[in-house]
Amino acid sequence: MQHYNTHQYAYLCRFKNKMSMTKAPHTFNELGLSQWLIEAIEHLEYAAPYPIQYQAIPHIIKGKDILGIAKTGSGKTASYILPLLQRLDSENWTLPNRHIAALILVPTRELALQIYQVCDMLTKHARKPIKTMAVYGGISINPQMIKMQGVQVLIATPGRLIDLINQKALSLSALKILVLDEADKMLNLGFKAEMDALLIQMPAKRQNLLFSATLSKSVADVNAMILNKPVVIKIENEEIPIELIKQHAFQVSEERKGPFLRYLIKSRGIKQALVFTSSIYKADLVSEKLRKNGIFALATHGKKSNEARINALKDFKEGKLKVLVSTDLLSRGIDIDFLPCVINYELPRSPKEFIHRIGRTGRAEQMGEAFSLIAEDEKQHYSVIQKKMKLWIPLEETDAIDLHGY
Repeated sequence: MQHYNTHQYAYLCRFKNKMSMTKAPHTFNELGLSQWLIEAIEHLEYAAPYPIQYQAIPHIIKGKDILGIAKTGSGKTASYILPLLQRLDSENWTLPNRHIAALILVPTRELALQIYQVCDMLTKHARKPIKTMAVYGGISINPQMIKMQGVQVLIATPGRLIDLINQKALSLSALKILVLDEADKMLNLGFKAEMDALLIQMPAKRQNLLFSATLSKSVADVNAMILNKPVVIKIENEEIPIELIKQHAFQVSEERKGPFLRYLIKSRGIKQALVFTSSIYKADLVSEKLRKNGIFALATHGKKSNEARINALKDFKEGKLKVLVSTDLLSRGIDIDFLPCVINYELPRSPKEFIHRIGRTGRAEQMGEAFSLIAEDEKQHYSVIQKKMKLWIPLEETDAIDLHGY
């Protein structure tokens, strides 16, 4: 029996749950995958494939370019990892050392690590060794340079990849397959120049797989530039099931928000909560105050070290951390099944982001709760959010609640 460490098991559970929720009447046996991949899928107890998977996998195996439009959490990763590994196993490409066969470009280190976990679990069943690696900034480049020896599948953020190329740690000149995952986010985060610089170093003849949550003009421009007669797959977004989320809203003055948050967690016996703030400063402040008052909490945001972010998210997913305080910058990298509670310490800028925040709970057909703390100057904005949701949440008064000791 195969054993996994707790970090791998957390990702495994997430991917199993994603695949088991599909209603598609297809099986992985129908998709033309090799027997070792079928055995890996069975061993990992994946159920039926998601729509993006059963539509994309056969075309990718045949070497076709793909433009896939599907939201985060729709199963995109397995839709390209499975056929990519099959091509790598069956094509018998002979490449010079430090010349990778497949490159997966992603916008964040969190996503790079998640994809690496999937690759790592699947390649354990391969007929011959397939070396995969994830590289990203925020840590020393030297160990990454050393480990590049023999890598066939590389998952990378653009900036660190350019650094490694400049250090002669690898070459893209023999690349066979390029994957751009979450292309819309990469472009929104300003990686266009880096992507252009990397594309110049790749051979013209290669397979290109472009995945994005939206088909914006910038994504369409990249499509026109790199894809060759692509198969276009568009999976319609399903609305987040707000009906599975029990919402509460409290009118709280700004100076009472901290004590009220601690009162809320303690008085309601909340076992685990994801708290959202609108700034890095406030995320640090809120988590510090929670810890000082006996509630184990950590903040995660873009200014935290890579190791700190990974460990905080890992501990939260494994239930070791009671409260994780996050900014919206990282909210889309936090994907946790059966999260009981989300708390909006401050409101996000857009109604869409509010819905995305509370959608972290109430998943996999499980009930969840969402609490919003509304200061006086946030009331009008909260009305706009409710109008967008088409749902009115009564605003509960909190002035009479004694917060002494919280």
